[in-house]
Amino acid sequence: MALSSRSCLLLAAGRLQARGAGLRFASTTASLRTETEVDTSENEIVAPDFTNRNPRNLEQLALARKERGWKTTWPKREFWHRLRLERTQHYVEAFVERCNGDVVVSASTREWAIKRHLYSPKGVTACKNLGRVMAQRCLEAGINFVNFKAVIPWEHRCNSASTHLLTLIQEFEKAVEEGGVVLREPQRIYQ
Repeated sequence: MALSSRSCLLLAAGRLQARGAGLRFASTTASLRTETEVDTSENEIVAPDFTNRNPRNLEQLALARKERGWKTTWPKREFWHRLRLERTQHYVEAFVERCNGDVVVSASTREWAIKRHLYSPKGVTACKNLGRVMAQRCLEAGINFVNFKAVIPWEHRCNSASTHLLTLIQEFEKAVEEGGVVLREPQRIYQ
């Protein structure tokens, strides 16, 4: 017994309804409806009040306030971002901190990605490569200006005992500057 295509369709629809699935037939006549045009002129109106939600915008414009603290406070806290270089017996670490003490960006020769490319994790070449890495990470984080002053003032003095330390600091500074980070912050603009 041969079934026509229409009866096969009705039989399949009956099976689907028995399972709980609904089936709707589409009509073969096409109805042409014109949709009304949407007025987009409302989207072109600019709000008169603008709120910038970038928390570092005033820093980038050199308008943000720098916390001065007391005159007797040491080390000085008058900066937005400070780059620090710390050398231990076995490793060299560098980090950028905000004036409240939060570390924003850091790099160390303890990191395996840096350490595996170095002969020694505490030498002059380690400081130079650490400076390159810090410059790249600072630029990726959007930090273009940092304050790099020695925390201990006698670190920059040159005598026979600290010549090696001075060379480390100079190579680190040079590498960071070559990476595109300016090692002094712009002066604050007072209004």
